[in-house]
Amino acid sequence: MKKLVLIFVLFTGVVSAQDSTKVNLKNPNATIYTHLYFLQSDSYQPEEAAKTIFPNASKNPKKAAIKLKQILDGKGLFVDFSKIPTIANYKDSTSFNAQHKYVLFPDKMPLIFVEKVGNNWYYSKETIENLNEIYNDVFPWYVLKIEEALPNVGHKKLFDIEVWKFIGVLLLILIGFIIHYLFKKVIYFVLHKVHDKFVQKAEEKITKVLRKLAHPISLLIAFSFIEKLFPSLQFGLVINKWVYLGLDVTITVFWIYVFLKLVQVVMHIYGEFTERTHSKLDDQLVPILNNFLIGVVIFLGILKMLTVFGIDATTVIAGASIGGLAVALASQDTVKNLIGTFMIFLDKPFHIGDWIEAGEVVGSVEEVGFRSSRIRAADTSVYQIPNSKLSEIVINNKGLRLYRRYNTNLGIRYDTPPALIEAFVKGVREIIIAHPETRSESYNVEFTGFGDSALLIMINVYFKSLEWGVEQSSKHRLHIAIVKLASALGVDFAFPSSTVLIEQFPEKNGLDLKYNTNQNRIQEVIDQQIEEFHKNLK
Repeated sequence: MKKLVLIFVLFTGVVSAQDSTKVNLKNPNATIYTHLYFLQSDSYQPEEAAKTIFPNASKNPKKAAIKLKQILDGKGLFVDFSKIPTIANYKDSTSFNAQHKYVLFPDKMPLIFVEKVGNNWYYSKETIENLNEIYNDVFPWYVLKIEEALPNVGHKKLFDIEVWKFIGVLLLILIGFIIHYLFKKVIYFVLHKVHDKFVQKAEEKITKVLRKLAHPISLLIAFSFIEKLFPSLQFGLVINKWVYLGLDVTITVFWIYVFLKLVQVVMHIYGEFTERTHSKLDDQLVPILNNFLIGVVIFLGILKMLTVFGIDATTVIAGASIGGLAVALASQDTVKNLIGTFMIFLDKPFHIGDWIEAGEVVGSVEEVGFRSSRIRAADTSVYQIPNSKLSEIVINNKGLRLYRRYNTNLGIRYDTPPALIEAFVKGVREIIIAHPETRSESYNVEFTGFGDSALLIMINVYFKSLEWGVEQSSKHRLHIAIVKLASALGVDFAFPSSTVLIEQFPEKNGLDLKYNTNQNRIQEVIDQQIEEFHKNLK
């Protein structure tokens, strides 16, 4: 008796276990689970799976349910039930008007979704209306016709897989290789023509880059072909899932490579353009812009790679935004310097190579970076100034001067006769006019005042060259000519001194300097010095 009771209990348990899964359409998770469960090999009941189809949307709901599963399996789309909502009144918050619907794969299959009708959830009417189009897109009719035309030998199994599927894989690889080879030639030809249109001279460096760029683009076309036709081989969900994961990863990597090479080509063309401009600041922008674009490409590539592995892009972006805000708050100085860099490139207060005065720093601009600028002083020391500070302080750009101004005072002795003062001033003026590096139409040489120990002759002159070394050489020639003129005229330069006059001591005479103020001699000396100055210049 006990044995009979035990057998009855076990039989009841088995029956109840078999009936434990019933048609449940109360929420998105239950509907999708019901559909897929009743189409598995060990629980195959297509008439039960057909109950998940929108009422009266299809003449043959059983066939529609089977096609839906074949589409998901063919694209290797594995349903993760842990991510599907179990809320009966779930609403899709991503849509403009929040609706009672759930899209299984928004990125890859946006037209396949379930929606609430009354108290139950079904595959939507829109999904069923587009079902044949989606199915034909995943399984092209010509491939299916080829399968039907295969002899019985092709349907024999090897490792539990039909032989024709192995042959199909080999054909796909072969055709993909042919497509890659042909498109590589065509794409390189097109890219080369586009480059020649914008850049007159084709360099060897850019030619190599274009060849490297044509290679991954042609591979992308070949992989897209394989991705398009692979579902037609009708492998199982597991194989399709891993194949498509591998294809998605490969395609993403190739796209990253393509965009990195595009950045290289574009920046090379932009670099050639900046070399033809007068400004050197845009030359400095090339490496900065290049690094920025590379960073953007890598960031977007990583973001795409995460979505390939099933990580929600919006979650990643939200996390990146929050993390970026935290980093920005923690590094305000860096952000200020970055903004200062943009302001420098927009306003262009100086160019690379300009001699500037920025506060206490005086020197030549060597580099403008993301965070700071490098300025080399006259003693060859280097100053690193944060761009935020450099964009705020007053900058005296001596590199934008039209001429280099030189102003100095010459002190001559107090006992110099007025005639020699006039002659000396006149001679210096003629030297300036004869000097090839000075502006003869803009200068000043005047007797401007009385110093503590000398009569002051002011010289204000403008040199044509903006280069510091040329200016010093020009000063040298000017100074030598002035010294020779003073020596020839008998004009002495003063220095701080005290003069004691001795007039009443017996047999002592006061200091009496003899100056030759003969006008003819003065003019002869001036003419002689100017002629000698011309000879020295030659």
